[in-house]
Amino acid sequence: MRLSPVQKIKKITSEDFLKTYLKPSKPIILEDFVDSKSPAFEKWNYSYFKKIAGEHRVNIYGSEIESLDRVASKPIGQSTFSEYLNLITSSPTEHRLFLFNLLTIKPELKNDIHYNDVTKGKIIKWLPFMFFGGEGSITRNHIDIDMSHVFITQFQGIKRIWLFPWEQSDLMYKLPYNFHSITNIKDPDYEEFPGLKYLDGYEAIIKPGETLYIPSGWWHYIQYETEGYSVSIRALPSSLLEKWRGFKNLVLIRHFDNLMRNIFKQKWFDFKVEKAKRKANRAIKRQKSFQI
Repeated sequence: MRLSPVQKIKKITSEDFLKTYLKPSKPIILEDFVDSKSPAFEKWNYSYFKKIAGEHRVNIYGSEIESLDRVASKPIGQSTFSEYLNLITSSPTEHRLFLFNLLTIKPELKNDIHYNDVTKGKIIKWLPFMFFGGEGSITRNHIDIDMSHVFITQFQGIKRIWLFPWEQSDLMYKLPYNFHSITNIKDPDYEEFPGLKYLDGYEAIIKPGETLYIPSGWWHYIQYETEGYSVSIRALPSSLLEKWRGFKNLVLIRHFDNLMRNIFKQKWFDFKVEKAKRKANRAIKRQKSFQI
């Protein structure tokens, strides 16, 4: 596996961003996608969140290793938002908040973020999501089901994100009819999953104020280097192919997989794992032929 650092850039024009990064699907860290004078950088902190929404109950998510046969992992419990914030600030923990809609619960907070929109209006500002995690927590290697472009801005703490293009899905051992990999790329087992040796991706380390652009269909594995939180917004897929994939994933594939899993249970999961390995072996042979 080879990882190259994601470049950082600021003061890029919309024309250059669309031509150099969005259209060719190339990740980049934007240092000024969110205006540094946005009120969020001064107002937002854990004490403030506890004050305005501390009693709100939230779903807690843990390790995703146990949910490899699901489109999305299930919450492992609930707590108040204040209790969760106390947890992540007191000690390392794998517990996370996934697609947390604090900005919908308190919609006035959306006004605290001012974007330097280099997409020429493609971003969906009214649909932000927040992600919280404790030090050491991870999000399994996955692609987003709707195939959107994602802009994830860090506000507290540091995240390390590994990125791989859609074209490497077979080498990633993508689980058929799901949107994640069956492998642990943080601690890869090259004997069981030799395709991982041929991965060629990127590593991004984002700090407060920085925004990572994740192109449509790209794999991303997220590690919380410290406790912290981020806000993500999306832009709709660009090409007709990406739009079709997103529609198919949302409307057809996930429902088909749920049906088959309910009927065949473990046999269906075992079938998908074997299919993922067969596709990976064919991809390995193609890689070897390129190297001759």
